[in-house]
Amino acid sequence: MKLISRDFKFTEGPAVDRDGNIYFTDQPNNKIWKYSTNGHLSLFKDSSGRANGLYFNHLNQLLSCSDEKNEIWSISMDGNITVLLSDVDGRKLNGPNDLWVDKKGGIYFTDPYYQRDYWDRKKPEIAGQKVYYLPFGKGTKPIVVADDLTKPNGIVGSADGRYLYVADIERNKTYRYRIDAEGKLSGQTAVIEQGSDGLTLDNEGNIYLTGKGVSIYSPKGVLIGHIEINEPWTSNVCFGGKERTDLFITASTAIYCIPMHTKGVN
Repeated sequence: MKLISRDFKFTEGPAVDRDGNIYFTDQPNNKIWKYSTNGHLSLFKDSSGRANGLYFNHLNQLLSCSDEKNEIWSISMDGNITVLLSDVDGRKLNGPNDLWVDKKGGIYFTDPYYQRDYWDRKKPEIAGQKVYYLPFGKGTKPIVVADDLTKPNGIVGSADGRYLYVADIERNKTYRYRIDAEGKLSGQTAVIEQGSDGLTLDNEGNIYLTGKGVSIYSPKGVLIGHIEINEPWTSNVCFGGKERTDLFITASTAIYCIPMHTKGVN
């Protein structure tokens, strides 16, 4: 395992672009950083809207859960911002946390409520902590696709687009849903008796959960490996690099990288 840097306050949300570069957030410091495939670390964006989870869509646009104002952003490579979503029927979202984008460009995102010290409000405007789907395209509206969770957090979809995995960090479980027509979900199944802050999949269908290090489960939910991380909390994981064979791990004040025998699919 390689320590890339420990110059942050709290790292989160690693995401890979089409070239294998990794982008990640330093949420308390309100910044997004880039780690290139040639090993160069640079500041990508200051004033990131307190970005948390990140993901690149099919157009290689960086999407962010920017919960300073409870919004979903699209950020161009020159740093320009487009606000994709700021409310639901006039009510602010709880605080978009993590997201995954399907092949159509539709966005699945989790919306748990974590009280932030930079908010004026002291309670949610929307009842319940849910998973939403925002179809691709200007002027589309989000729909609730899962309201059967307590505090959804990490989220990722399968490479074939058939399944969505959502970690319920409060129930300490990770669920799988079938993805149906128009982005809707069905068939909630508890696949792992462990929750997670962030998660990812590899090309063999194994599921990587975070919290205390990185726990690796088979597609059937059997624990097959664990990566020890000497940090108080491991927040998220993402495969990157030119061949997608490096696992990038955000953990407390640091970001790490470890080569794997498997490859990422996202």
